[in-house]
Amino acid sequence: MLKLVLIFAVIALIAGALGFTGIAGASAGIAKIIFTIFLILVVLAILGVIFGISAF
Repeated sequence: MLKLVLIFAVIALIAGALGFTGIAGASAGIAKIIFTIFLILVVLAILGVIFGISAF
């Protein structure tokens, strides 16, 4: 998942540097969403380890 976030972030940076603001904004938005999902999954996994329950 982090690989996807990095890919979309790089696309956003390159598109922004070249003046494609629409593509840059969309790529940055997608990267934010994927990163948020990743953080939620990490927190659930940590809570599962701490409390001995499986979140998946």
